Amino acid sequence: MSRPALSVVIPALNEAARLPRSLQRITDHLAASREGHEILVVDDGSTDGTAEAAVRALGAAVTVLRNDRNRGKGYSVRRGMLAASGARRLMTDADLSTPIEELHGLGARLDAGDDVAIGSRALPGSRIEVHQPILREGTGRIFNLFVRLLAVPDVRDSQCGFKLFTAAAAEAVFSRCRLDGFSFDVEALHVARRLGLRIAEVPVVWRNDAASRVTLLRGAAAFADLVTIRLNAARGRYGHGSGL
Repeated sequence: MSRPALSVVIPALNEAARLPRSLQRITDHLAASREGHEILVVDDGSTDGTAEAAVRALGAAVTVLRNDRNRGKGYSVRRGMLAASGARRLMTDADLSTPIEELHGLGARLDAGDDVAIGSRALPGSRIEVHQPILREGTGRIFNLFVRLLAVPDVRDSQCGFKLFTAAAAEAVFSRCRLDGFSFDVEALHVARRLGLRIAEVPVVWRNDAASRVTLLRGAAAFADLVTIRLNAARGRYGHGSGL
């Protein structure tokens, strides 16, 4: 059986209300491409019937992976990326803060030879249609500064939840990642850089969702994760490599 051209991995925690609309939008968009695809929802210990809502929305067209308990977004994305079979693997948030229609820009960079393409809100050409609250936006800018200083020097926006990997890059990166929380994006990009993979940042449309679960407390914990990433790297826990 041939592999699909694309896998879409969606981590979900208590997303029963908005997930069905997002799944339908993704399915409608991908149907127009006429390329084979699969959609994987990783239910991270939801208590509101998220898994059942996904199945009601798409039936056999969606694969639902259920974590035994709430493990964290990083764990869920890692599980989905490694369970996927697509030649390319997209991680996207359940709220589609970056619309699925932005996929073509990321795909073009993989067509050009890059291994990883990430949506960015910090490049000329990006468009933020709904901003975060001022305090969260300011904290995010400071966090990105520390990311560039400590983990991924040349990436301006590591936290946009819209990233596309080749299958080889996804398997190499996520098999090495360890963080289960919200800083998993930084860790994944840090590992990709250590492996010598080519990362392209692509301007995208983005809208803040008022129901986002990224709290200031979790944001503060993310700063400590940067130290953990540096320590893991120093201890050789991410391995070494020079491309794929």
